[in-house]
Amino acid sequence: MKTVEKKIGIVWFRQDLRIADNPALRAACNLCDTVLCLFIDDPETQTVSQLGSASRVWLHHSLQSLSEQLQRKGAELLFAQGESEDVLQAVSQHYGATNLFWNRCYDPKSIKRDKKIKQSLSHLQPESFNALLNAEPWDALKGDGTPYRVYTPFWRMRSQSLPGDKPLSAPRNIPGIQANVSRSGNVKAATSKTNSSFKSVELDELNLLPEKDWHIDMMSHWQVGEAAAMSALKRFLKSAVHDYKDARDIPSIAGTSRMSPHLHFGEISPRQIMHTLSAGSDNLTQLTNGEETFAKEVIWREFAYSLLYHFPHTVSKPLDKRFDHFPWETRTAKHLKAWQRGMTGVPIIDAGMRELYATGWMHNRVRMVVASYLIKNLLIPWQKGEQWFRDTLVDADLASNVMGWQWAAGSGADAAPYFRVFNPVLQGEKFDKSGEYVRRWVPELEQVPNKYIHKPWELPPMERGLFDYPEPLVDLKESRARALAAFDQIKTPD
Repeated sequence: MKTVEKKIGIVWFRQDLRIADNPALRAACNLCDTVLCLFIDDPETQTVSQLGSASRVWLHHSLQSLSEQLQRKGAELLFAQGESEDVLQAVSQHYGATNLFWNRCYDPKSIKRDKKIKQSLSHLQPESFNALLNAEPWDALKGDGTPYRVYTPFWRMRSQSLPGDKPLSAPRNIPGIQANVSRSGNVKAATSKTNSSFKSVELDELNLLPEKDWHIDMMSHWQVGEAAAMSALKRFLKSAVHDYKDARDIPSIAGTSRMSPHLHFGEISPRQIMHTLSAGSDNLTQLTNGEETFAKEVIWREFAYSLLYHFPHTVSKPLDKRFDHFPWETRTAKHLKAWQRGMTGVPIIDAGMRELYATGWMHNRVRMVVASYLIKNLLIPWQKGEQWFRDTLVDADLASNVMGWQWAAGSGADAAPYFRVFNPVLQGEKFDKSGEYVRRWVPELEQVPNKYIHKPWELPPMERGLFDYPEPLVDLKESRARALAAFDQIKTPD
């Protein structure tokens, strides 16, 4: 009698840390007799696990949540460290894997790596799927075959196909490998292509958490994992979304969804969001103003991924080549440190930077203001700000982060004109009228009257000395003029 080969499939988790609406996981469960779930902490930069300190903390908790979910379904999540290709090779040899599945990432480094893995591990018949976006970035093209560089027409194009295919339900059970799984040793010693042995590591051995315990207070602001993501979405759509169009600009209130870290780590998919938002409708025509504005923000993230895919150099270089020659300040260490610490002497800036450090998140309106201040008032390159945000944000999504900073700098697609310089005082007076946000994060200004809360340097001299708060790093009017003069030098292309 002919023996039927048992299929053993590896599901390689990356930015898809959920079991519902996970096409790679579903394909493995449908095709294979046994499913091996794996997460690799890959040292390659600019990939999902190689994030800043705050995001790695979130990743730890998200992986812990995913591991518990998989165990309830009958599977175990294996953890490994090392080059992805080497680890996958060792895992496949150790367990006799026949198939490999993953959901696609769209950052330049991952694309290059994944293409190589598909070639080198072709015997595993690698299959990849879209679980991160509503639609693929290569499908986001204009009629002339070129990518969109302006958001409004991109939204009009994408909105016609929303909410899209129905999300996949979670598998009823996952036939995982549980027996003979080693939980000791280090996979780094077992990833040689001449050595088929494999030893997984514990989650704690990935060292995603920092040695100092600063992260404990930060994570007290969050609930992590797939269930938490869906609960947060439903709470938001039940009430706050209806005032979202206006409330999203007020940093002192809970007017935003705060879904960004859940989306980044794939604890929830944009397809799940769109279908929950549309409540069973096959289009978005019935949405309220707040709901439509929220939908546009979700697709704005997809616009960022389209730009990253079609213009991968924008990770570190401006899309507008004129900015290659921009005369940035060169001696910036002192001002950059003050900005990072929230000690610029400008209350709305300092409140935002301190909120970021304390919670791993910053209100979007304030993100635009602090970015404008760094780039234009301090004349510090946008890359310095992007790097700091990438290290301190729990939602440090490469595509969104880069696009946001290039937008603020005026060097990206659909960017704010460089001559548009946010006045942080006026922004504070407009969106934080009573100073509630500033007082929450800059408590040394708690007793400053509303009239001066966003410009304490205008306090009468006798009163100014009562508050232990720094003088402004730069004069806002003079630094704005300096920025515009610098832009004049690059207005006309060479």
